[in-house]
Amino acid sequence: MRASLFQLDAFTTQRYAGNPAAVVPLDRFLPDPDLQAIASENNLAETAFLVRDGADYRLRWFTPTTEVPLCGHATLASAAVVMERLEPQRDRVVFHTASGLLTVARAGAKYVMDFPSLPSKRVPASEEIRSVIGVKPVEVHADEFNYLALLADAKAVRALAPDIPAIARLDRDGLIVTAPGGGSFDFVSRYFAPAKGIPEDPVTGSAHCMLAPFWASRLGKTELRAAQLSARGGEMVCRVGPDRVELEGSCVFYLDGTIEL
Repeated sequence: MRASLFQLDAFTTQRYAGNPAAVVPLDRFLPDPDLQAIASENNLAETAFLVRDGADYRLRWFTPTTEVPLCGHATLASAAVVMERLEPQRDRVVFHTASGLLTVARAGAKYVMDFPSLPSKRVPASEEIRSVIGVKPVEVHADEFNYLALLADAKAVRALAPDIPAIARLDRDGLIVTAPGGGSFDFVSRYFAPAKGIPEDPVTGSAHCMLAPFWASRLGKTELRAAQLSARGGEMVCRVGPDRVELEGSCVFYLDGTIEL
């Protein structure tokens, strides 16, 4: 049995930048151990699996070690596969996911994703958080999935060399580190999720579901330009509504291939 596989760089207009994602369209979902084995073999931050469902698609995401409930960059990549390879006449697609219905629409050469907003609450800046990032944060916030550590400036975020094994032991799946952007960006960030098999994610759409409302309330604006300062780097535009976040970004195709199942 064979299946198509596409690999794309998401949240970038340049190949070899942004966040690489694999997208595997299937007639039906294979057993979970097989989906996990394919994702492990691909060894990318996420592999997305697509199954047609009427006019829509069902979508699941796997890291090399586990299934995750939400993934931005692999959703962006999946939308590009649908609208540029599978059904190029389309300009909108709806995905049925563990996080509900996610709609992605074409916007010129970019795509706009409609995602749930994930507001956070301020929590004490514990010694554990300070220890794992190696600097004292200005503030710490949290939601049910991630911690968010606010640093003073973009330079501190870029220079950060956190204790990755210690992050994996936190009582949240991941750690976002962020700061004001300056220049052409409203804010910058990095994201670490070793507990999910991702030491550092190059560009993280789902983290911006938390970052966008956090910065919107601080800056008093609902449209923000964001940059993720990983080694590969990437950027997106965030628009914040009452309970949803729009994330706009680009994708670049890297590979069209076939895998043996």
